[in-house]
Amino acid sequence: MSYTPGEIEAKWQKIWEEEQAFEPSDSHEQKKKYILSMFPFPSGRLHMGHVRNYAIGDAFARYYRKQDFNVLHPIGWDAFGMPAENAAIKHGKHPREWTYSNIDYMRKELNSLGLSFSKTREFATCDPLYTKHEQKFIIEMFEKGLLYRESTTVNWCESCHTVLANEQVEEGCCWRCDNEVQLKEMPGYYLDIIRYADELLDDLEQLEGKWPSQVIAMQRNWIGKSQGLEFRFELSEESRKKLNGKFDGYEVFTTRPDTLFGVTYSALAAEHPITKYMLEHGLLDTRTAEKIKAISNMTEVERAQQGKEGYPLGISVIHPQTGEEIPVWVANFVLASYGGGAVMAVPAHDERDFEFATKYALPIKRVIEGGSELPYTGPGTLRDSGRFSCVDNEEAKTAIINIMEEEGKGRGTTNYKLRNWGISRQRYWGAPIPFVHCPSCGLVPEKRENLPVALPEDVEITGEGNPLENHPTWKYCTCPKCGQDAVRETDTLDTFVQSSWYQFRYATNPKRWNEVGIDKADANYWLGVDQYIGGIEHAILHLLYARFFTKVLRDLGHHDIDEPFNRLLTQGMVLMDGAKMSKSKGNTVDPDALVEKYGADTARLFILFAAPPQKELEWNDSAVEGAFRFIKKLYDRKSKVTGSTLPDIDQESLDKASKLARVKVYEALQKSTDVYEKTFAFNTLIAACMEALNALDKQNNGAVWTEGMFIMLNLLEPIIPHTAAELSEMLFNRKNFNAVLEVKEEVFVQESILYVVMIGGKKRTEIEVSPSAAKDEILAAAKEAGSKWLQGMQIVKEIVVPGKLVNLAVKPA
Repeated sequence: MSYTPGEIEAKWQKIWEEEQAFEPSDSHEQKKKYILSMFPFPSGRLHMGHVRNYAIGDAFARYYRKQDFNVLHPIGWDAFGMPAENAAIKHGKHPREWTYSNIDYMRKELNSLGLSFSKTREFATCDPLYTKHEQKFIIEMFEKGLLYRESTTVNWCESCHTVLANEQVEEGCCWRCDNEVQLKEMPGYYLDIIRYADELLDDLEQLEGKWPSQVIAMQRNWIGKSQGLEFRFELSEESRKKLNGKFDGYEVFTTRPDTLFGVTYSALAAEHPITKYMLEHGLLDTRTAEKIKAISNMTEVERAQQGKEGYPLGISVIHPQTGEEIPVWVANFVLASYGGGAVMAVPAHDERDFEFATKYALPIKRVIEGGSELPYTGPGTLRDSGRFSCVDNEEAKTAIINIMEEEGKGRGTTNYKLRNWGISRQRYWGAPIPFVHCPSCGLVPEKRENLPVALPEDVEITGEGNPLENHPTWKYCTCPKCGQDAVRETDTLDTFVQSSWYQFRYATNPKRWNEVGIDKADANYWLGVDQYIGGIEHAILHLLYARFFTKVLRDLGHHDIDEPFNRLLTQGMVLMDGAKMSKSKGNTVDPDALVEKYGADTARLFILFAAPPQKELEWNDSAVEGAFRFIKKLYDRKSKVTGSTLPDIDQESLDKASKLARVKVYEALQKSTDVYEKTFAFNTLIAACMEALNALDKQNNGAVWTEGMFIMLNLLEPIIPHTAAELSEMLFNRKNFNAVLEVKEEVFVQESILYVVMIGGKKRTEIEVSPSAAKDEILAAAKEAGSKWLQGMQIVKEIVVPGKLVNLAVKPA
C-alpha cells in the first residue's frame, strides 16, 4: 500500500480524539512536564509562524509523554483587542461573532496538523468565565493598593482611539496600527509594577542559562535600575518671584554624585510642572513657548531620535554645595517619566550634556582628572570639588551622598526606567474594568457576586470613541456600596492582562473552573512551565508582565510560584526571499494548502528540519518536496521489516553494511536526548534519521531493518506522528513507543575506519584502516591509494583528521 497522507492523518486524528490521548492526568503523583506555546490571536487563519511555534511545542509534548511524564500541553485564544473591532467595522459583524467564528476555523486548522493539545483545557480570553475571575484578581489588586487611578500624560493612538503602554510604542508609532502616537493627559488605571522591580530584576538570575541571554538583557535594561543621589535644587530668590512664589525648587536624581561640582546648568522636561506653569502664565516669549510645546507633543522615542534641542527659561537654581547660580533650560532629552523630569548637567563628564552645552555655548567645568579630551567619562581623581578634591571619584560617590544626607540636602536612592503599567484602554472589545464611580463613595469595586461585569451585546462600533462610553444604558448602575445612582467604568483592560495569567488557568483542572480562577494545588504542581515557546518580540511586553502577575498572584495567595516559565525558546521568523512572510507583501504560504497537498507530517518535518528553532527559517519549496520524499521512502520500507519486536542481534555475524547501518541508527538514538532536552536542534536529529535510513537501504538484513525501524519510528513520532503511528501499528502493534531504548555500545566497536583522502583540495579516494592505526600508517595508506594523483607533485603539507579524512596539500614538483 502506498503512502496516502490524507487518509492516514484523518485516521489517527480520529483515534487520538476517541482515546482522549492528550489529556493530562488529574493525579499529582506522577512526574510532570508543562509544555506551552504562546497562544494565538484568532485572526482567521494560521500562518507558517504558527505552524513552526506549535510543531516545536508538540515535539516536546510527544517526546515527554513517551518518557512517562504527565504532560500538560494546552492551547487557547488571546481573543480581546482592537483587531476584532476593526474587523467588525470592516465586515459589519459583531466582534464576538467574528472572534468565535475565527476560533472555530483555526481550531480545525490546528487539528489538521495533528497537534497534541488538551481539548478539555481550551478557552478564549473573551469567555465570560475567564473575565469573571480576572475581574476578581483586579479587585484584589485594588484592595491591596497595587492598582490605582490617576491622571497622567499617556501615549495616545488616535487611530486606535486608545492609550498605549510605553512598551507598546515602537519608534514613535502604535505597535498595532503603526500610526504616530501622541501624548495626552487623561485619567487611567495603573498597576504598581515598580513595587516588584527589584524582585523582577533579581529573579532573572534564576533564568540564566534557561532563557536566551538576549531576552534577559532586554528585561534588565527595560527595568533600568540605577542607584545614586536625589537632591533638591532651590530656586534663586529672583526666580521664585518670577514664578509668583508658586515654586521654591525641584528634585533631581543623578547616578554620578561624584560629578556634583561640575554642574554648569540644569535642564527640565517640557512637561515639568515649572515649565507648564511658565507656558500657561505667559512667562516665556512666543517663539520659545511654541518650541517647547512642540517638544511636549513628541513621544520619548521621537525625542531620542532628534538632535539635542533646548531653550533657556530665564530662571536659575542654587548649587547645593557651592552656592553658585545655575541657569535652567528646557531640553528634549529630559524625560518626565524618569528622575522627576529634571537633571543636573555636567557637560565635562557626560556625552549628552556635553553635546547640548557645546551647541548652546554653556560653561564646561572639568572635575575628574583623566583623558586628553572632553567629555571624559572614565575613572579618576576629583579636582575643583571642594573638600572632595584629590579623592578617587568612586570613593567620592559615597562620600558626597553621605555629606548631602548629613546636611539634609539630599539622600541616596534608587531609580528605575521601568514605569508603572497603564492598563486602561478606551475600546469595547476588552474585559471591562470592574469599578463604579459613585458621587458619594468615589471609586468603588463591583461586588464579587455581580461578576463578571459583561459587555453589552447591542453596541454600534464606528471607530469613533469608546462604544461603552456612548452606550445609552450600560454604564448607568447603582453603587455597590451605598445603592445610589452611579456610573460604571467604561475603560477596558489592556489585553496583556489576559495573557499575564493564562498559564495558571490552563493548569487549573477544568472541573473547578466555575469555582476558582486558579486552583492553588494544581498551579503548584504544574508550574513553572517546563518549556515555553514563542517569538522574541514578546521579550518585554508579555514576558515581563507575566512575570509580574505571577509574583502578584503569589502574594495574593493563589499559588506559591516565583517564576512562570522555567525554560524559554524564542523561535525565529519564517522568511520567503529573505523577508518576513506577510499578507501585505504577498509572500505567504497557506498552511491549509500545504497540508492538503503533502500532508501535515511533511509540513511538520520541513519546518523542524529547515533550520534550528532559534534561527530564521527561509522557505524552500524543493526542501518541502524533499521532506515528502523522505516520509514516503520511510513508509515504503515497511516491507523490509521481518519481526514485530526489538530483535536480539549478533553483531559479530553481520556484514560491513549492516554494521554501518546499526551505527547510524544508534547515533540518531544517542542524539535524541540532547536534542529534546538541551539543544532543540531538531534538524540534526532528522538529518541523523535520514542518514540511518540511507544506511539501512544499503543492506538487506531483516533483523537490522526491524531494529532500525523500531528505533527510528520512536525518534520520529514527535515530529511526524501520523506516519510514525501508522507504521508502528502495522509493524509493532504500537509497542515501540513505550519501549525503553538503550544505546548498545557494541555497535560502535569498529573493525576498520573509513578515511576520505583529499589531494590538492579535492576528494580523490577512500581508505580503510584499523582503528588502532598510527598516523604514519594512515598517511602511507593514503599516499598509496592516491599515488596516481601524486605523480609529478610535491607534498607540502599532510593533515590527518582522526576518524575522518587525510588531506595532502601539493604543488608541482
